[in-house]
Amino acid sequence: MPRSGLFRTKSIEQSIAETDEPDTRLRRNLSTWDLTVFGVAVVIGAGIFTLTARTAGDYSGPSVSIAFVIAAVACALAALCYAEFASTVPVAGSAYTFSFATFGEFVAWIIGWDLILELAVGSAAVAKGWSTYLNTVLGYLFGFDPASTTATVVDLGFVEADWGALVLVTTLVALLAVGTKLSSRVSMVITAIKVAIVLFVIVLGLFYVKAANYTPFIPEPGSGPAVATGVDQSLLSFLTGSEGSSFGVLGLLAGASLVFFAFIGFDIVATTAEETKNPQKSVPRGIFASLSIVTVLYVAVSLVVVGMVNYTELSTTNPDGTESKKTLATAFSANGIDWAAQVISIGALAGLTTVVMVLMLGQIRIIFAMSRDGLLPRKLAKTNANGIPARATLVVGGLIAVAATFFSADKLEEMVNVGTLFAFILVSAGVVVLRRTRPDLPRAFRVPAVKWVAGLAIAACLWLMLNLTVLTWVRFVIWMALGVLIYFVYSRRRSVLEDKAGDPVDKS
Repeated sequence: MPRSGLFRTKSIEQSIAETDEPDTRLRRNLSTWDLTVFGVAVVIGAGIFTLTARTAGDYSGPSVSIAFVIAAVACALAALCYAEFASTVPVAGSAYTFSFATFGEFVAWIIGWDLILELAVGSAAVAKGWSTYLNTVLGYLFGFDPASTTATVVDLGFVEADWGALVLVTTLVALLAVGTKLSSRVSMVITAIKVAIVLFVIVLGLFYVKAANYTPFIPEPGSGPAVATGVDQSLLSFLTGSEGSSFGVLGLLAGASLVFFAFIGFDIVATTAEETKNPQKSVPRGIFASLSIVTVLYVAVSLVVVGMVNYTELSTTNPDGTESKKTLATAFSANGIDWAAQVISIGALAGLTTVVMVLMLGQIRIIFAMSRDGLLPRKLAKTNANGIPARATLVVGGLIAVAATFFSADKLEEMVNVGTLFAFILVSAGVVVLRRTRPDLPRAFRVPAVKWVAGLAIAACLWLMLNLTVLTWVRFVIWMALGVLIYFVYSRRRSVLEDKAGDPVDKS
């Protein structure tokens, strides 16, 4: 029986039944292939094109490939739990919906609020990265130096506006408003282009790899231009009073926590379960296929990049103390292959497009699910004749457009990471809880040795969270506190479950 109060749960049967309500029904037209494309489309992007060089130069050195492996293992453990949940509860909302069925409404709200942070900040951060590459491409086309010119930013006097990010977000909102299937087709074309670019990087880069650049594989701790201190160091180094998170073993772990951002997206596949023709089989397959493909590509690219140039040349801190942006193209430019750097920049411009689109798709589906439950205004859950939550799409697009256009991208990746890792922990714990409370449910996919896998997933995610910066944790706690306040002031009284309990509810 559902519990009462803060921990009242929403039954699996009720969640599935609500997917057929006419006013909030999503169209089921996605296949395994579509989900795999979405997964690869969102995961291949920021990690390869913007994070690989930065992580090697500032945190991990040549061992950045190991950082990717560590992050991939944590994701794989959590992916097993996501796959079982998604095949058992094929409903929009991903971790939010799963938490509602296991831990209750309050925890579901917290994880939903957390996912809003993850996906909104992720979309804005990648949109800013896209704008940076647009500036580079415009430099190639019109002959100016991209490093000394910011063609995609306009100074309005009181604030700088990133028009490149604004154009991207606005275009993608229009595309998502047309339909999910069309979005999948566009993703397929662009994803094929960026996978080809990644393979190009690996093959061409191999000819310029120098064995000496792999030594030392894990640089001495604190050997970088600046060792993180205060709120900029990892929480682990802050609590233990260790040498900081620049290089060394702690630098490797800090790098793993940072490149974890590169894997964010496979969980987006679970948010589309309600729009999938055969979610019990397609969702697990889509999750594992996309995660496997991108892990192989990430490790290969990171090995090639740090083999092409010494990791010190990838540092974002210059010898004079100034900051500079380093990307995948930096390694090719350092070897005099400027034409290849141009190709990579164009590929990154295309690649990051799909990352923003799929992250936005995931956030729209999270808000749709929360609105259908009454925790957010229910009008946002209303779908149009094409089965698209148009109002939620416009609201999400507007918020992300403002964030990407007017706010700095500094530290945005880490804000996304802490939210995602928190979601992974709850999903991993929830799959064990649901095995105990509802052993009767049909499960098309079952996590092998579920207690061990879930326990390892939780431990790995907690460890990665400890290696995020103190400042990231402070921001995360503030965001969560704001979420708790909104729940008690607004969401709890307007919940659909509150309505079913016989209390008056404002449906607006």
